[in-house]
Amino acid sequence: MSAVPHERLSQADVLLEGFEALDPPEGFRAELLQGEISLKPPPDGDHEDCIGLVLGQVLGRAKTDMDFSAHKGLKLRGGRGCPAKHVIPDGTFAPTALRLYRGADPWMPCEGVALVVEVTSSNPAADREAKRHCYARGPIPLYLLVDREESAVTLFSDPEGDDYRQHRTVPFGEAVRLPEPFSFDLETAEFI
Repeated sequence: MSAVPHERLSQADVLLEGFEALDPPEGFRAELLQGEISLKPPPDGDHEDCIGLVLGQVLGRAKTDMDFSAHKGLKLRGGRGCPAKHVIPDGTFAPTALRLYRGADPWMPCEGVALVVEVTSSNPAADREAKRHCYARGPIPLYLLVDREESAVTLFSDPEGDDYRQHRTVPFGEAVRLPEPFSFDLETAEFI
């Protein structure tokens, strides 16, 4: 009997396998970010309300028809701030014509994703910094951060390397312009 050669797994591969094997307690979800696994409690109603407000405006007002996926696993390029190469945003938008989600694996490449959305919750620092770097490395063209602690919305755009070259922050109550392929002003008054 001969031994079968065993492929050596990287630390990132082992971490991803462990993450995928997790069975979080009911209502919780696991998050893999910056090489660390954490459990997130169920979002509060205000968090979900913010997601719903963004979703409703995008589906009703965007120039390009969009599909939405909540908590879609995305594969990204690794690098500083994003060694695990996997992230799960609160929301992901892609042009309907691409049918990006149809037949997609649990972890899909981010090519074709137009916008990711995060609403701050239990770890706002991760949404403000670590996830921003991960999404830029995607590269994902637009990252919308609804920052409930700061009562502001920030749109990051023009990714380069591990960050976005442009961003615009407006306080709740002011509109922020979503560029192509959305081409409308996202109203934030209802976030207050």
